Amino acid sequence: MASAKPEKWNQDSSDSVSIEFGPFETVHRWKKMPECDEFVGTRRSKHTVVAYKDAIYVFGGDNGKTMLNDLLRFDVKEKSWGRGFINGPPPTPRYHHSAVIHENSMFVFGGYTGDINSNSNLANKNDLFEYRFSNGQWIEWKYSGITPPARSAHGAAVYDGKMYIFAGYDGNTRLNDMWCVSLLGDPREAQWQKVDQHGECPPTCCNFPVAITRDCMFVFSGQSGAKIDNSLFRFSFAEHKWTRISTEHILRGAPAPPSKRYGHSMVAFDRCLYVFGGATGNTLPHDLHCFDLDTLTWSIVTPSADSTVPSGRLFHAAAVVGDAMFVFGGTVDNNVRSREMYRFQFSSYPKCTLHEDFGKLLEGTPLFTDMEFILMPYEHRVPAHTPLVAARSQWLRQRIREARDDAEREMERLAEDSSLSDSISSAVSSTAPLHVRVFDADPEAFRMVLSYIYTDMIDPSRNGERDPCGSEATLVMIQVYRLACQFHMRRLEFLCRQYLEAVISDRNVLEALRNADRLGVKFLKEYCLKFIVKESNYNAIVMSREFECLEQPLMVEVIRRKQLPPHPRSWADSSCPSTPQHDPAVMKGSLEEDMELFLKNVGKEFSDIILMLDGNAIHAHKAILAARCSYFEAMFRSFMPQDKTANIAIGEMIPSQQSFQSLLRFIYYGDTNMPPEDSLYLISAPYFYGFTNNRLQAFCKQNLEINVTFENVIQLLEASIQIQAADMKKYALTLIVNHFPKVARLPRFRQMSKEVLLEIMEALAEEIDNSRCLDVCNATSVNRAIDPPLACPEGFSAVGDGCYSLEKIKQLRWEDALTECIKRGGYLLQLESRAELAFFTYHLLLEHSDCSDWRDPGGKCYLTYHRHFT
Repeated sequence: MASAKPEKWNQDSSDSVSIEFGPFETVHRWKKMPECDEFVGTRRSKHTVVAYKDAIYVFGGDNGKTMLNDLLRFDVKEKSWGRGFINGPPPTPRYHHSAVIHENSMFVFGGYTGDINSNSNLANKNDLFEYRFSNGQWIEWKYSGITPPARSAHGAAVYDGKMYIFAGYDGNTRLNDMWCVSLLGDPREAQWQKVDQHGECPPTCCNFPVAITRDCMFVFSGQSGAKIDNSLFRFSFAEHKWTRISTEHILRGAPAPPSKRYGHSMVAFDRCLYVFGGATGNTLPHDLHCFDLDTLTWSIVTPSADSTVPSGRLFHAAAVVGDAMFVFGGTVDNNVRSREMYRFQFSSYPKCTLHEDFGKLLEGTPLFTDMEFILMPYEHRVPAHTPLVAARSQWLRQRIREARDDAEREMERLAEDSSLSDSISSAVSSTAPLHVRVFDADPEAFRMVLSYIYTDMIDPSRNGERDPCGSEATLVMIQVYRLACQFHMRRLEFLCRQYLEAVISDRNVLEALRNADRLGVKFLKEYCLKFIVKESNYNAIVMSREFECLEQPLMVEVIRRKQLPPHPRSWADSSCPSTPQHDPAVMKGSLEEDMELFLKNVGKEFSDIILMLDGNAIHAHKAILAARCSYFEAMFRSFMPQDKTANIAIGEMIPSQQSFQSLLRFIYYGDTNMPPEDSLYLISAPYFYGFTNNRLQAFCKQNLEINVTFENVIQLLEASIQIQAADMKKYALTLIVNHFPKVARLPRFRQMSKEVLLEIMEALAEEIDNSRCLDVCNATSVNRAIDPPLACPEGFSAVGDGCYSLEKIKQLRWEDALTECIKRGGYLLQLESRAELAFFTYHLLLEHSDCSDWRDPGGKCYLTYHRHFT
């Protein structure tokens, strides 16, 4: 049996976590703010908003009849609207301009000006105005030298003291040029510079948003005529280089990017970009899309249940204040301008590293491997880890069982061989890996499947080393598809089909047809034949040189297929149905889902380490523990126990069984859902066990801050007492005191130990203020208020004038003392110890938990009590 502590463990590290207690805004909640009244500012679209300190500033736009140049201010804390203070003439009314913040000023560039009502004096501008928040002064900057062409519907950003202008519309054509000007110089002598852009520059476009984060500018979609798409581009300010962020070739089952659109908004927060609204064809979607810059995946943010989600809109504007996004105005249905303001509460969690952690098990020389795949007929050996393989494929799980049975039979044979000592036999049995043979498996394709087993992802381009749509990558992916079918991995099979159908083009369709026919992949062969005989593809493909080299049977099949009537049913092969694009059942079987089922169902069968927690055995798996926690990696590398048993603790604290199960769920499949009391045990676990980041701690902290209620506070109190968490104990006691009538009626209340009850009673006693108890010096008035004054009950003696203390308290039964006090009434009791007061108060409140004062059965007088600690 072994135990260890991580090298960097510091017992005080968990104490540095700051727990704050509400009220908190619900994560991912849309909330409608007060609308802007008409007398403050009219409804509008095509305006700009910027965030400065704790306020949102709105400038310009149009209300459907006229252009605007007013400045509105929304106070985020006060949730109130007002007009911005202005000193000097503002810019001319305009819309589709840009506005950015630099230091203590707002800078407004360009836009479309004129009278839209009379359709006169309409023109794009290239002027630059500065609004200084300190004194409300508008200043027009003057240029010397070259200037950018006048434009509107462009993008603007500030980086390193410079304002950058990109793309837009100049009145005749869309642009994709970039200019910059220093905002640190003299406003009277500004100089523009044209930026020399490199890389894969976005097409000419307008009505798109930009967002700045990680020293880069991001541009998503926009109006580009026939070239409009849903690509996301990144511009590096340091290199002046554009990169199209391409992820569609990576197989991982992630949601598709948002559809192409224009007039939308995009903001950056934490490690994500958030896209809202815009127009997609004839629709105005109101989904909020999130792009994770770490994992390069899109997702749709699910609003909280109590959200007031804004309707779809375009030409609105958004800005970030603190940890929230504010969306104002825009054009909604029927071309109506809006004056609504909405607030969206962001979440900010460290990313989930589950996939990366498991993927590291395959890097370099794999550690803790306990099995080998033997790829036939190459005899190629690939090391792997039994628990992960068994979790992802039932077919492979059965092969592992068969290999284990073969190994056991071999050990029995060796044990019967008298020439082999018991020690050697035992050593062989504990170190020899299981052997699983896989027939007709391409080594590269198999390694891709193994990568998918560990990370839920396959990159056919090999990190950009080859063309993901080329013949080489396509051939490998066909082999991956065959292995997915063999291993009964439906999700991977579906992803392979999606990929292969997406990459087929007139450049590679003949090679794909040839490989599909040779390898017996019927669905792909059928898809290629359909693609070739399409009216738009047939002539070009048949007249190509590659078609001349096509095998004669395939050539004949193509020609005959072309002669068939264009009826899909006549082409279809019943043995290869079309790819189910929206079948959620097919997409089940993600890494998280498979690991959850493995832990709950068959994991014990493949256990290779036993964790002892307070005398209870928990079956686990070395590879998974080591991949996720540096604590276990160090233990299994250097201190591997001979009996394969390890004691479990978090520092000096032994977690509860329930909390450790929550920890295992996080380790195995990244689950962060747990009761608040488990969060109290585990909030320091990331430090002790050495997780990749503090994601678990962030969720524990949030869970303790917002999910503690009177219904679960008893469990939290018991946990805080056990682990000596003073702050959390104090908070739990305060919550109990404030909701004592409800807490006292919970079934769990009757199950508490005497020590915990006394803690609660002490807190109740300390909570009583001068409005609910009388000082000893005022006790006379209490007793005199009773007419007639009552005699001191037996067992009590007078203290002062009309105040009594309990003598020989330990000789009396508490029930008798309580009954006597209630029956006689009107006595201020001074108890002699904290424990006596606590227990007395407990009985008193159980009898009269709905009252702040208590009447005797006759209803003539009040019973009050006073706390005094000797």
